[in-house]
Amino acid sequence: MFGLELVYPWIPVAPVIIIIVVVLWTVFAYNHFVAVVQRAKEAWADIDVQLKRRYDLIPNLIETVKGYAVHERGVFESVTAARTAAMSAGTNLEERGKAENMLTGALKSLFAVSEAYPSLMANQNFLELQRELADTENKIQAARRFYNGNVRDLNTALQRFPSNIIAGVFHFEAREFFELGEGEQAAREPVKVSFS
Repeated sequence: MFGLELVYPWIPVAPVIIIIVVVLWTVFAYNHFVAVVQRAKEAWADIDVQLKRRYDLIPNLIETVKGYAVHERGVFESVTAARTAAMSAGTNLEERGKAENMLTGALKSLFAVSEAYPSLMANQNFLELQRELADTENKIQAARRFYNGNVRDLNTALQRFPSNIIAGVFHFEAREFFELGEGEQAAREPVKVSFS
């Protein structure tokens, strides 16, 4: 058929073709898993960048509000504590999600306090920080959707037959979705940074 029987008459052609197909499929499946894992890592890095941007905005926001609302110390401390907890939440996505939800709730308290100070809401620095935070929150949500989509693709590929065999042989592992914690309905709402 391919001339193999002429050169090596003792090698049957069909098993050689089957072996070649299996090897090529294995290489393709392995490379597919590598690509999907890398997309998930890239998506998580995007979430991480947006979360760090949010962490960087919060101290400036607190300082701006502090100048107007001096007697609201408890709110400032809760936002600062929530920010610290979110920054040190680690790699467990469930814990990280809970910490981010606590931070979101604390930010809502901060914005609720700021509504009592009309001069603060007219402050250009505060308005700019408010706009940047709203933009960051939108980017975090988009990055979360992108990450969860990539994790869904990876986890689906890990469960599909016969690619699950390759996943098992090369020890590819499922990833967790980055979701809001259950029972935290208040944290499911995005941070409102619009004052009217």
